[in-house]
Parts: sequence; C-alpha cells; structure tokens
Amino acid sequence: MCSPGRNVGVYSFTYFGRVVNECYTGFMDKKTIAVFLGGKSPEHDVSIVSAIVSVIKPLKIIGSKIVPIYIAKNGNWYVGDELADIKTYQTCKIDEIVSKQKPVSVSFNDGFTIIPAGFRARPIKIDIAFPVMHGAYGEDGSLMGLLRMAGVPFVGADMEASVVAMNKVLSKEVASENGIPTPKYVSFPTSEFNQDRKGCIKRVNDTLKYPVFVKPPHLGSSIGISKVKEPKSLENALEVAAYYDDVILVEEAVANLIEVTVPIIGNDKLTIANVERPLSLEDEFFDFKSKYINGGKKIGKGKSGAQGYSEIPAKLPGSLYKQAEDVAAQVYRVIGLSGISRIDLLIDSKAEKVYFNEINPMPGSLYAHNWVKKGISNVELVTRLLELAEEAYEKRQAVKSTFDTSFLKQF
Repeated sequence: MCSPGRNVGVYSFTYFGRVVNECYTGFMDKKTIAVFLGGKSPEHDVSIVSAIVSVIKPLKIIGSKIVPIYIAKNGNWYVGDELADIKTYQTCKIDEIVSKQKPVSVSFNDGFTIIPAGFRARPIKIDIAFPVMHGAYGEDGSLMGLLRMAGVPFVGADMEASVVAMNKVLSKEVASENGIPTPKYVSFPTSEFNQDRKGCIKRVNDTLKYPVFVKPPHLGSSIGISKVKEPKSLENALEVAAYYDDVILVEEAVANLIEVTVPIIGNDKLTIANVERPLSLEDEFFDFKSKYINGGKKIGKGKSGAQGYSEIPAKLPGSLYKQAEDVAAQVYRVIGLSGISRIDLLIDSKAEKVYFNEINPMPGSLYAHNWVKKGISNVELVTRLLELAEEAYEKRQAVKSTFDTSFLKQF
C-alpha cells in the first residue's frame, strides 16, 4: 500500500465486490487533458471505443479534467461533455451534434487553446494532448505535427517516427537497413497499377512465391488486407488495396507461421508487455473481424484470451519468446518510437526465425488487456503515458530550434 505524497496519489475501485486501492503518480488530476477521438480514417469507430474505454474512463477515475475533442469524418473538431459518452455515438445524437453545433477554433498563441463556438464560450487551455487516433490524419504523424507546432506535450510517437511507423513499406526499409529481417515484398503506386495492371501483376508473380498478402500500407486494423493463395486471385486483391491507399504492398507469406504482437511503452527506457499470440482460424489471418467483431468468442481450437482471441503470454518453442522481445525492442528503437507502440512479428517456427511485420504506434484499446496481465492497470498505464509525454516534450524543448543571423540586413 503506498502513501500519498507530492508525486503520488491513490484511487479506489471495486473489483468483483472488493474495494481495491492503487497508486498513481504525477497528479494528472491537476492537468487539463485533451483526448482526441474519431478522425478522417476508416478506423474512426475503433478510435472512439479506444478513447472512451481505455483513456477517458481511467482518467475519470482519478478525477482528471478531460476535454474530449471529437474529429468528425469531414475533419471538423467538436468539444463537449457528451462526446465522452459511448451512447452519443451508438445513437443519432452524434449526427445531431455535428449538424447543429459549430466546430471549435484552435489558438496556438501561448500554448494550445481550444475556443468553442458561442459568444459566451470560454477558451480551454490544454496542458497535455492524448491523441487516440488510429490510421490516417492521426497516428500517421499529421496530428503530431500540429501538436508539436502548438507547443503542447502529447502522448505517443513524435511526427517523424509516426510517419515511418504508419508506412509499412518505409518501416520495412528502415528495419532492413538495420539488419532486422522482414518478409520478401514488392510495392508500387496505385497510379502505376491503374496504368499497367499486367506489368504490376507480372512483377509480383516473378518476384514472390504464393501465398502472398496484399495490403494498403498506410492503414491499420487489417483493413483492406487480402490473403492470395493463387495468381488468378491477385488482381482482385490489388483492386481492394488500391481502393484504400495510393500505394500497394504485396508480401510473401512466412512459412510455418506463428504470428505474435509485442506492446511496448517508454521513451529511452523501454517496458515490454507480454508477447501475445493472436488465435485465428486455421490457415486464415488476423483480420479486422477477428480483432473487433469476434471479440469475446473462441476462435478455432485455441482457448479464449483476454479479448477472446489471444494467448497471453504466447507459448513459443525454444528461445523464440526472447527473440521476439529483442526484435520488437530493436524495431522500437531504430524507428525512433516513444510513448507507446505495438510491434507485430511473424515467426517461422521450423527455421526459428523472427521477422518484423508492422508497427501500430497507437494500439487499439492501448492493448490494455495485455498490460493488465503484466500487472499494470489501466489507470497506471494511462498516467504513465502522460508522464512520458511530458518527458518527451521537455526533451524537445531543450533543443534550440531558432537561429539568429544578420542575413536580412543585407537587403
């Protein structure tokens, strides 16, 4: 049991009828925290659930001042207490808000300030931003660049690392350059595919062995991904990927596959959660439906895990568990990630080789189910991420970004 002090607080909650007291640090109940949710992304709805369940709910437990900032599918920003309630999005109320309420304005003068619409509305000064934004215009670095310009601490990877992490082609290139194995792949612009389908299909067939995976490289949550077992099905899979992205990635499948994922938090010092093994139907891959629609149900022959579909910790043969941890940490560092990320890996169980697959710099639900298994509660996880955001901000502020010269005096 901890004792409250200058940097320590205690919150209480009920667990199966028993009152539990836990510690949290940083006094985040004194901060005004903007939680971003929604966005112009196919993962709009997943973002809402992640933000409300995994971030807003634990922040409410410790009494933080929360400002939910909902980004609608058209890109407009809205604030209001009702935006922190999941029922708002399960009914037509959100449509009413978007149609009747005026979007907010944003000021970068003296920090990051939200200015709600209305003559009597008071500006809201934001101390820390928590972007729970999956996919495009969020975790791809777009929002991080804006928050960095605004001079406000924010949770998660910085702009540069986010750009690399959310580009499956670019992240594979960076990993390969640093000696980290990746599956063999081919990529080309969607415009090239539209102009020369036969040429692109021939390049895939000449370079890769089937089965292959076809992916839109800038999306997460397995949206638009197809497993192709034979050449005759390739063109249709390429069309699906082309619908979602301006680049198409085609990967050779890893033999004797074990798929695992490794959540990590930290800036310079890393904390690794459990290596987790998704359990999907035999000869199928872990798609959007398996992740979100089938949650809570047993899949295939495996036992239901924390979300009904995973094995935590993964039961891996030999030294593969340690290899998975090491590769995940290496990827985290070479990409320059910070705050939180989830590293997805592919393992050839017979060759005992671990391949880097992709990065999720803002994991859905923060992968809180995995951290709980590690002994880190939702409140501890969220407050730690906010502390890491402030730590990263202070580190950025220590670097001088302007330079005084006499250049203009020449003219």
